[in-house]
Amino acid sequence: MDENATRTRRWRLYGGAGALAAVAAVAVLYGMGAPGGKAAGLCPVAAAARSAVLAPLAHGDIAALNVERAPKPAPAIAFEGPGGVKLSLADFRGKALLLNLWATWCVPCRAEMPALDRLQQAAGADDFQVVAVNVDTARLDRPAAFLDQIGVKALTRYADSSGDAFEAMRLAGKALGLPTSLMIDKEGCELGVVAGPVDWDAADAREAIKALKGG
Repeated sequence: MDENATRTRRWRLYGGAGALAAVAAVAVLYGMGAPGGKAAGLCPVAAAARSAVLAPLAHGDIAALNVERAPKPAPAIAFEGPGGVKLSLADFRGKALLLNLWATWCVPCRAEMPALDRLQQAAGADDFQVVAVNVDTARLDRPAAFLDQIGVKALTRYADSSGDAFEAMRLAGKALGLPTSLMIDKEGCELGVVAGPVDWDAADAREAIKALKGG
């Protein structure tokens, strides 16, 4: 094979490899690598659309809501349900969530809890749930006694006494203190986070929940 033919073959090989790399890059950027416009480890286009609807609603009683313009999968959070059943956020896939971390020693958390219970009572359904996870690490009898005392009826009692749930949120840059609430869509994508208490009975908050659900 002469030198010109060898050079031509090399250009074809390198050009083909470059074209494949370009296609792969486009697939990653635009979600062509998986069904439904979703690349592995990324959120579908629909999540960004929900965020776009949610963003202008972050005002008034829910002005503290920080909306993710480019949604990504929610942090991996594990906790226990009634009877000590092991759960994670993945067990709620297909349902929009308001994940709330709270503790009995947190005064704003205690003040917020009745409104969270009313939100679950009013809006809880197959497409939405308030997941309020208690993160007390001592005196583990206190959370149930407090919830009984204030008459919580609709909220399922979830807890993580290990501190791992809060630590996962902290490492993800989502929690500096309590309460912290995360808005998660039905695909498990984080659309927004709220640091501090919210009046979940307020019209502004209910509109934000409606947008989270996609309604």
